[in-house]
Amino acid sequence: MSKPIVAIVGRPNVGKSTLFNAMAGERISIVQDTPGVTRDRIYADCTWLDKSYTLIDTGGIEPDSKDILLSQMREQAEIAIQTADVILFLTDVRQGLVDADAKVADMLRKSRKPVVLVVNKVDSFQKYMPDVYEFYNLGIGDPIPVSAASRLGIGDMLDAMASHFQDLPAGEEEDERPRIAIVGKPNVGKSSIVNRLVGENRAIVSDIAGTTRDAIDSVVKYHKKEYVLIDTAGIRRKSKIKEEIERFSIIRAVSAVERADVVMLVIDATEGVTEQDAKIAGIAHDRGKGILIAVNKWDLVEKDDKTMNKQKEKIRQVLSFMPYAEILFISAETGQRLGKLFEYFDVILQNQNLRVATGVLNEIMSEAVAMQQPPSDKGKRLRLYYITQVAVKPPTFVIFVNDKELMHFSYVRYLENKIRDAFGFRGTALKFLIRERKEKD
Repeated sequence: MSKPIVAIVGRPNVGKSTLFNAMAGERISIVQDTPGVTRDRIYADCTWLDKSYTLIDTGGIEPDSKDILLSQMREQAEIAIQTADVILFLTDVRQGLVDADAKVADMLRKSRKPVVLVVNKVDSFQKYMPDVYEFYNLGIGDPIPVSAASRLGIGDMLDAMASHFQDLPAGEEEDERPRIAIVGKPNVGKSSIVNRLVGENRAIVSDIAGTTRDAIDSVVKYHKKEYVLIDTAGIRRKSKIKEEIERFSIIRAVSAVERADVVMLVIDATEGVTEQDAKIAGIAHDRGKGILIAVNKWDLVEKDDKTMNKQKEKIRQVLSFMPYAEILFISAETGQRLGKLFEYFDVILQNQNLRVATGVLNEIMSEAVAMQQPPSDKGKRLRLYYITQVAVKPPTFVIFVNDKELMHFSYVRYLENKIRDAFGFRGTALKFLIRERKEKD
């Protein structure tokens, strides 16, 4: 099941970014004492007890403001409300209950999403509790007092948040159809690809970058097999953002990637691969999804016999962290190689679910160790005892060693390459967990 998405919403300057940083465990959002400083919605993957979730920070909501930035922040937060499974509604005990809070509460009530009402800046429960009770007037549940800056009351708030996770529908679990998320920068042709595959104009296609505002699911049948295509809003580099809505399409991509089995990153052949493409690919790579890089608009590129190899080389260079990714050159306009997409999806799905017998894995590891001695430090050499596969999607392996500290990243990569030489695993990341075991064990 995909991870729940939790959005922090509220008026400007109630401490959303401070709370976000407290929950994410690192300073990600810019925190300043000026209303409206958080222009970005930033996301982080978090865990509370044994529950994982994706956290979204939003710009503040100022319901009736004529100010363009604040009205755009309202739009951002509305997108967060649509995207989120659970909402943390943050208010400020020092400012007290204001009219704007009631309007935000109305927006949240209409969303019918689970809401946890959080009253921030309660640095002393003894001093501020009478003021906290005032927030019962919002009529959206019990107010939970916290101090994001001092990390007070955060545990109670997280317990209340996590209690809603079990009520979320697990709808997609029964759906066995492969889910393909189509991600990439705006205007690379994601919707055109979907329309061509589905055979009807499901998504609005125009030359305006970022036309696709929402993640749209389309079902397509190929050789009697059904696939669910998830088309997402384009993700654009921050310096080029004219509309605040586009800034948050990355959240849609995150939620689409969470739901997907395979992620297709669409790159514009006329522009080539960019650092922004690497950031988008990183979302899928970090989550261990199957990955296909589709280079679209290939019909617009002047070619000779070296063009394709040069493009591949550049893609491998920029996306060096995922050498396993499959690459296919296509054209949504002419339909070139679009049928091949499904062949690639099937190969990647097969590799995502591939299991290797423990005996075979240990043979590969023994040969690898014989060919290249494991690293040593201060006279102590790394010893590898045993390897076994414990999961699929992505294929996950546990290696038992005498000392975790000696297991250098480069040696893990060396073993990964040996396993790939034997089994391919094209299009999927492999995950390695290193466990320590004493000699006598």
